[in-house]
Amino acid sequence: METSEILKKVRKIEIKTRGLSSQIFAGQYHSAFKGRGMAFSEVREYQYGDDVRDIDWNVTARFHRPYVKVFEEERELTVMLLVDVSGSLDFGTRVQMKRDMVTEIAATLAFSAIQNNDKIGVVFFSDKIEKYIPPKKGRKHILYIIREMLDFKPESKRTDVRQAVEFLSSVQKRRTTAFILSDFYCRGDFLQSLQICNRKHDVVAIQVFDRRACELPDVGLMKVVDAETGFEQYIDTSSQKLRKAYKRFWESRQSDLKETFNKSNVDNISIATDQDYVKSLMGLFNQRS
Repeated sequence: METSEILKKVRKIEIKTRGLSSQIFAGQYHSAFKGRGMAFSEVREYQYGDDVRDIDWNVTARFHRPYVKVFEEERELTVMLLVDVSGSLDFGTRVQMKRDMVTEIAATLAFSAIQNNDKIGVVFFSDKIEKYIPPKKGRKHILYIIREMLDFKPESKRTDVRQAVEFLSSVQKRRTTAFILSDFYCRGDFLQSLQICNRKHDVVAIQVFDRRACELPDVGLMKVVDAETGFEQYIDTSSQKLRKAYKRFWESRQSDLKETFNKSNVDNISIATDQDYVKSLMGLFNQRS
C-alpha cells in the first residue's frame, strides 16, 4: 500500500473512530474500566471496622498501636490491544473485511483510552508474537498504531491465542485492561493460559466474524480455501446433509469458545462484519458498569 494511501486511510479511520469515542464512549468506557486497580495512598490509625488484612505491621510495630494501609482507585490505566493478524482475518462477504472491522474497533478503544489519559499498547499476534508496541499516551502514538494495523505484514498466517495471552502475562507486570480482537480461529487450546492471565489482568474478548462462516449457501460446487494453511478443496453445497453438518460445526465451535470465556471469567462479545459495532461495544460497556 502506498504511503499516501495509508495516510488517507489513517485519517479516515481517525475521523470516524475519534468522533465515536468522544461523543459516545467516553463516559461508558470510564465507568466500565476505571477503578478496577487499587494503589497504595497512605497509612492511618486503625479504626473499628477496618479490615485487619490492611494492617501495616511495620508501622504498627514502630508506633506500638495499629495502623492500616489506605488504598485508592488508580486513576490511570494501561490498556493493551491483542490484535489477531492471521490470514483468516482477510475475509468478508458483507460490508467489510474482518480485518477492517478489527482495525476500527481497536482505534475506537484507543481513542477512548487516551481521553481518559490512559496508556495504550498493542500486541500483533498470529501463531507467534509478530510485533509488540509498548504502552504510551497521545494521539501521535495512536495514529502510529492505526498505521501499523493497516500496513502490517505478518510472517505467519496461523493463529495461536495462547501465545498472545502468555506474552501479555510476562510483559505486563502491573494490572492491565486487555482487549483480545480476533475471529478466534485458533487450533490450540488456550483455556488455562487465559485463566491465568485474567487473574492478573482484566481481559475482554471481542470476536469478529462473517455471517458466511455460520452456514453455507446452496450454490452447488464451491471451492473453499483455508486462509491459514492454504489447503484447498471443492465441496458440494447443494447437499443439505453437508450444509447441516457445517452449521452444527459452527455452533459447536461457538459453544466451545463461549465455555472457554465463561470458565476464564472473561467478558466477551461477538460482532458480525455487517453489524453496528457501536451498539455491541455500548452493550458490553453498560454490562460492566
